[in-house]
This record gives sequence, structure tokens and C-alpha cells, in this order.
Amino acid sequence: MNNAKFYTADGFTDTLPGICAFKKQTESNLRELFRLHGYKEIETPGIEYLDIYSRPGFVPEESLYKMTDQKGRLLTLRYDGTIPAVRYAAGIKDFDPSSLPLRLCYIENMYRFAGSGGGKQNEFTQAGVELMGAEGADADAEVIALAIKSALGAGIKDLQISIGQVRLYDGIARQLGLDEQTKTEIEKAINSRDTVTIEKTCDRLNITDEGRKLLLMLPDAQGTYDIIEDFEALVKDEEAINALNNVRAILDCLDEQGYLKYVSVDAGLMGGSVDYYTGVIFKGYTYGVGFPIISGGRYDNTVEVFGRRMECVGFSLSLTLVLTALLRQGTSMLEKPVDAIVGYAEGFRQEAYAVVERLRDEGLAAILDTTGMDSDALDEYGRKLGIEQIIYVKEEEN
Repeated sequence: MNNAKFYTADGFTDTLPGICAFKKQTESNLRELFRLHGYKEIETPGIEYLDIYSRPGFVPEESLYKMTDQKGRLLTLRYDGTIPAVRYAAGIKDFDPSSLPLRLCYIENMYRFAGSGGGKQNEFTQAGVELMGAEGADADAEVIALAIKSALGAGIKDLQISIGQVRLYDGIARQLGLDEQTKTEIEKAINSRDTVTIEKTCDRLNITDEGRKLLLMLPDAQGTYDIIEDFEALVKDEEAINALNNVRAILDCLDEQGYLKYVSVDAGLMGGSVDYYTGVIFKGYTYGVGFPIISGGRYDNTVEVFGRRMECVGFSLSLTLVLTALLRQGTSMLEKPVDAIVGYAEGFRQEAYAVVERLRDEGLAAILDTTGMDSDALDEYGRKLGIEQIIYVKEEEN
């Protein structure tokens, strides 16, 4: 007797019928939402050349699934949707700058080791948009608002969007005269909310009380307009002031659209595993999962790496994490049973074909019994599966 058991690879899983149906409907809803906002869907290859991701500041190479083609060239499975969209935009033939901004969207599977984008999964589905060729708070707010609409439309009710600005810390570090090594050391401490390390660094460098207060505000300060005002009282660097003005303008736009209730300013929010963000950065959270379900921000210098200058801002929504959160929050994803089952007596198969097709034409999900059940067996089977219409064809007139 064969006792072999077959498993999916680590970090990969099957999507069960009810969840799969819910997921596909959510994808369809998101496509329509993106379309209504003027975003055009693209599909990028599941395999890319390694060097589009492995450039400095892009993606840690150890997170990539690597392989080679028949010529020995290094390839990788698609890590995210942003970099392929950037590659595509940079390579558009007969590019007309007057056609900007370019609005692109995608819904595709991504692959990465230590898959933070999909929780514990190394394969996960990600939906996202990229707004290219537009700068300023209005563009930033458009993308953040669409991220909020996407999560709410997918069924998330308890949503929190944290907004940061990477130029704020850059300006503060310059204001305090931090060298690159110290700047990086404190940035890591801010990312991990490690105030002890920040305190020790301030002691070692004899940083002023005002500078110490500024640095300690970064990992702890969360709010909205009040946080901006607190920083404005201490910040003198022009770049940092501009960053605060950008966040204030974004909040104004979101407030006018009724989305401010979902938003808080997180001054300590940094780029994390990627280092290409140049302005606003944001993450979205809900209860039930320990990872952000939304990640996004401005990355103005990225397209230029591929040979074309284009300001960009975008976001991605992990559908895999959204589904996980919804299940843990008690959302039912049981698949609806079919509406009807049709069986038939000997000699009435053609009539049964006609009946089942007529039901389908009416928009009902109908199956034809192919096992030869009699009327009683069909009735028992249908009731067991919760099928409402059980039809047994045995006379031509019926």
C-alpha cells in the first residue's frame, strides 16, 4: 500500500475553494476600483533578470528566489510589483512626457524569502498602483486615499494608516551635524523604537538637550497635526521643514475626503528593507495579523536608475494578509452551494441536458448528475449538500 504523503513547499499553500472564491471576487472589485480612478492594469513577467532588483538600495538579495536561464544569466522570481512597473515605464518606446502622469496598477503573485509582504508565506498575492510623473502632496494623497479605499473595499473595517516622511530625519540629522555612520546607527534605533540606544548615542556625542529631544520624538511621536506642530517648534533645517509641510498638506487632502480618521503621523516610519523612498512613506495595519497589509511611499529617483527621470508614488496591498486578517476577524468565506442539480431516468439524458443549460442561462449554478443516481438518491445527495433545486427528469413533458 502506498503511504506517501505530498506536501506543498515551505512558505507555499493551497487556497481552498471558499477562500479562493472570496479572493477572486476581491480581486475583481479592486480591478474595478483602480479602473474608476484611471489606473490601467499591466501584467509583468513572473521571472525577471536579477539585476533589476539587486541594485543598491532596492531589495536585499537574500530575499530573492534566484535561478539561471539556459545561458547562465541570473534570474529571479518577481519580488514585488513596483520595480517591474518602473522597468516597464522606463522602457516605453516613443515616450511622450506630455502624456504624464502615468497611472498603472497590477494584481499579481509575488515571491520572496522571509516573506514580510505575505506574513509567513513566500508566495502571496499583491495588488497595487503606481502614479508616475506627478509630484506633490495632491499626488501623494491620491495614492494614500486609494490605498484606504482598497482595504475598506476588501472588507477591512479596523484600519490604521501610519504616515512618515523620510526627509524629516534626513533634515534633522543634518541639523544636528550627524556623520553618516551615526546617522545610520540612530536610524536603526528609530526603526526598532530603541530609545536606549538613542540616549546613549546622544550622551556619547554630547548632543544638546534640544537635539536629544528631537531624536527621541522620532520613535515615539504619533498623532496628526499636533505632531507636526511639535516638530515645527524644534526643526530648523529647510529640508525637514519642507517634509513637515508635505505631511500637513497630505493630511489636508485626506481630511477633505473624509479619510483623516484612518490616519496618524508616525515620525519614526522609515524605509525598512528597501531604501529607495524619497519622501512620504506609509503603512496600513489591521488587527489579526502582525505585518502591515499596506506599504507605500514616494520613490522619485527609482525610474532614473533605469534611464528615465519620472517622479513616482505608489502602494501595494497584500491580499494574502487581508484574507488572513478577515478570517481571524470572523469573516465567513464559506463557498455558496450550487443552486440546482439535475438527474435523469434512462432515456432522458438529452432532456436533462436542456434543463441544466436553461438553468445556467438564467444565471443559476447547476450541475448534471453523471453518476446515474435515481430520484431518491439524488434527493438525498442534494439535501446533504444544501442544494435548493433538485430536479429529476423522467418524463419528456417535465
